[in-house]
Amino acid sequence: MKLLLILMASVSGGVASADHFHSFLLGLSIATLAVGCCHWFAFRSSKFPELALVLLICGLLAKIGVTVAGVMWGVSAQVITSPLVFALSYLFFSIVATYLWFRYQGYLLSVKQKVKAKLIEA
Repeated sequence: MKLLLILMASVSGGVASADHFHSFLLGLSIATLAVGCCHWFAFRSSKFPELALVLLICGLLAKIGVTVAGVMWGVSAQVITSPLVFALSYLFFSIVATYLWFRYQGYLLSVKQKVKAKLIEA
């Protein structure tokens, strides 16, 4: 049900911003890429627990770097035709990408636990 609501909100946002569709798509792509890079750094496994804070900071800096580079490219290429549509699209899709990433991580964790339980039974 949640995924259906996300899909409906995404499509309706795209239709509502039809005049500024490039800004909408740029907000979608930059938000998804920035959140993906942040989570890739932040959830790396390490042998040293002391590096957890460093990895979180690297994730934050990666998200900021991707966002700044994407916005600079969008402005220089004149792809951002409406800053308001871009900002709302970026905000919405960064929340959605974070939600989907955590759902995926939870799914992987449950699969690992099921496999581990089957190995213990055998």
